[in-house]
Amino acid sequence: MRFHFPVIIIDEDFRSENASGLGIRVLAGAIEREGMEVLGVTSYGDMSSFAQQQSRASAFILSIDDEELVQEPEESIAELRSFVQEIRLRNADIPIFLHGETRTSSHIPHDVLRELHGFIHMYEDTPEFIARYVAREARAYLDALPPPFFRALTHYAADGSYSWHCPGHSGGVAFLKSPVGQMFHQFFGENMLRADVCNAVEELGQLLDHTGPVAASEHNAARIFNCDHLYFVTNGTSTSNKIVWHSVVAPGDIVIVDRNCHKSVLHSIIMTGAIPVFLMPTRNHYGIIGPIPQEEFRWENIVKKIMAHPFAREAKGKPRVLTITQSTYDGILYNVEAIKAELDGKVGNLHFDEAWLPHAAFHDFYGDYHAIGADRPRCKESMIFATQSTHKLLAGLSQASQILVQDAERLQLDRNVFNEAYLMHTSTSPQYAIIASCDVAAAMMEEPGGRVLVEESITEALNFRRAMRKVEQDWAKNQDKQWWFKVWGPDDLSDEDIEEREAWMLKPGDRWHGFGRLAEGFNMLDPIKATIITPGLDVSGEFAERGIPAAIVTKYLAEHGVIVEKCGLYSFFIMFTIGITKGRWNTLVTALQQFKDDYDRNQPLWKVLPEFVAKYPRYERVGLRDLCEQIHRVYKENDVARLTTEMYVSNMEPAMRPADAFAKMSHREIERLPINDLEGRITAVLLTPYPPGIPLLIPGERFNRTIVRYIEFARDFNRAYPGFETDVHGLVKGEDGCYYVDCVTGHP
Repeated sequence: MRFHFPVIIIDEDFRSENASGLGIRVLAGAIEREGMEVLGVTSYGDMSSFAQQQSRASAFILSIDDEELVQEPEESIAELRSFVQEIRLRNADIPIFLHGETRTSSHIPHDVLRELHGFIHMYEDTPEFIARYVAREARAYLDALPPPFFRALTHYAADGSYSWHCPGHSGGVAFLKSPVGQMFHQFFGENMLRADVCNAVEELGQLLDHTGPVAASEHNAARIFNCDHLYFVTNGTSTSNKIVWHSVVAPGDIVIVDRNCHKSVLHSIIMTGAIPVFLMPTRNHYGIIGPIPQEEFRWENIVKKIMAHPFAREAKGKPRVLTITQSTYDGILYNVEAIKAELDGKVGNLHFDEAWLPHAAFHDFYGDYHAIGADRPRCKESMIFATQSTHKLLAGLSQASQILVQDAERLQLDRNVFNEAYLMHTSTSPQYAIIASCDVAAAMMEEPGGRVLVEESITEALNFRRAMRKVEQDWAKNQDKQWWFKVWGPDDLSDEDIEEREAWMLKPGDRWHGFGRLAEGFNMLDPIKATIITPGLDVSGEFAERGIPAAIVTKYLAEHGVIVEKCGLYSFFIMFTIGITKGRWNTLVTALQQFKDDYDRNQPLWKVLPEFVAKYPRYERVGLRDLCEQIHRVYKENDVARLTTEMYVSNMEPAMRPADAFAKMSHREIERLPINDLEGRITAVLLTPYPPGIPLLIPGERFNRTIVRYIEFARDFNRAYPGFETDVHGLVKGEDGCYYVDCVTGHP
């Protein structure tokens, strides 16, 4: 299979009509006759940007006979050294050659020479010989790039063998028999369809029993991620969480769970028949979920919670698993070593849901604030599990996930037992492109490349924050139009300390985070998670006279080509993954400037939100500022910020075991009750408001008055402002237009 990785030649004479230019072009032609592409340029340009081209090149050939090297040798050597260092910062293996006519290796410092693959002295060998030498090294480099499974998959797809196995499109041939199939084939391409195969292909190995190239890739990824065992998962971290739980939890077991965990963990509680004891996180009035206070992790406090629980206090044995969200949606992290020190041996397994944190292992910035890393101590008795969404912050395809395991000193993973749980949740027809993306995403994080990729994402995030702060300062000079958006984070960051980990620690009582008296050194904010705060609401829950609800801003951004990750009442969220570029975040800043301008001028919605108005004509004559003020007034009158905070921290009464309550639906032992009749009733379903997408009630818990008040508000708001509906999963809309919830029959 042919990949396009040109040999890049950097020579100021590449396009000149002198002897030097003629000589380097003759060499370029000889390399092309060897079947390699050549790209010739005349200068390094911006070194940092150009060095990033290493990902597209098979080799570099650098001239040392440039005029500047003769006339200004010190400056030229410094430029050469800087460029080679920039390349090696990202790529330790790509071949780099120097070529010269009069200059030799004696003119080059040792620290540069040691990074080279060869020195080409023009005219001493034929261009054809030199070309073969360069092509050999370039091909050897390219041949070593693919990790095991991706290598096997590319070879299989290029083999040209007829196959009689699933899927039925037979390498894409079926699509060619239909006009719409032709479109599909042209859109996705030959390689993707040829690589879409079933698990009957022996040479690709087996995901289900971890053999062959699949096993080699999982072992390779385990080495890169510094864990003892690693498993690729092709249907998301929701499934990874369920695999972990089914491998260690049985019916009736006590489990310790982050109350604001992902719903897949709550599904795991239902599926395993476990008895959950919840640790309660903090929240601020922006709606941002904060950390679980360190006191909640104290063993004596966990024991008190168990003894106060109507079902857990009767159970036997120590808790089987602790699951916490390690990186909340908004980027709050825990000091893992502090949790391990407190709970090692007291809880059987420590599970960190790191769906949003797979990058942390590759940069010193994150220290002990992730689950498993190099040179980190093991627990003596407790196993460590980390589940990571490769597709969220690394370069996996959607649904690409992985499970990391670290053995304890006295306990090792039983791979056979674990694989029974793995088989329970893994498709027998996994998508091989997802497996390949897991494989490649891990290989991309091999040193030194992984560290640089994470470094760049942190740098871009910090530069975005600096840019937003500068815009705020510029607007503050204009007394008439001084409002602007804020990026949630420490208030007192200077340009000097913004890059230090200590600057991002959540310190006790700091007003900016609004989480109260947190423990010193227990939590930090990941700077690549940026929550944008819109005007109108203070972190203490106080509403301003005027405000700009975030839902209106994000609809505006969407119609201007900027799609955000999550939206709250007065906040929305963006992530600086390894794929974010300067152009992308600068476009966001520009779009926010445009929103401000249109808001200040109260532009009509038909002009600034034409697609939205076409769908909802009732807003055609409304101005952008007018709509913001209308919805802001409703939020303020209903004190929604405090209401949404109170409902999540209100007392949740466990009236039934989650599995028992959920099972009532299967037997239709449920009543579909209107909102006004919910108070005191036991829910049979997960009730999950969006935003923030965190379950509010789980099966077996009773509705309290605070939760019912919120649902009543959501119902009334949805009727008044179509297009800005608050989505609550678990609410059923009846034919009469009213909302209902399925509750357990006979339990008033």
